[in-house]
Amino acid sequence: MIDRHGLSRTAAAHAQREARKLIDDLDGVTAAVIATIDGFNVASAVIGDADPVRVAAMASSIVAIASVVSEEAHLGRHKSVIVQTESGFAVFCSVPRRDVELVINVLARDTAVLALVAYRAAQLAKTLTDA
Repeated sequence: MIDRHGLSRTAAAHAQREARKLIDDLDGVTAAVIATIDGFNVASAVIGDADPVRVAAMASSIVAIASVVSEEAHLGRHKSVIVQTESGFAVFCSVPRRDVELVINVLARDTAVLALVAYRAAQLAKTLTDA
């Protein structure tokens, strides 16, 4: 069972539904993991062998670096990070909430459309912020 780490049962259930919907709706997406800013998995949906616990932990590091870069460059609060690789990409979106700050992690193969995945992750971030 996934620990909710400060999220209400309703918010955690909503996050779980949305993670599943994201990978079901977008071709090429292999994982959608919603984690706390300190790297704890609170909701996830995975196709294949990605480990949600490890994905959540790496997101914490990526977002921490993005936060420092945006702060040092005086660019305002960071929103997202995209890591492109030879065979796919990862999108990390911050979800500022009053109760617990979250990070959305989406992993996709190179067959996925980056702009569409980034858009849907940003929409999910907005939904989870407002939930």
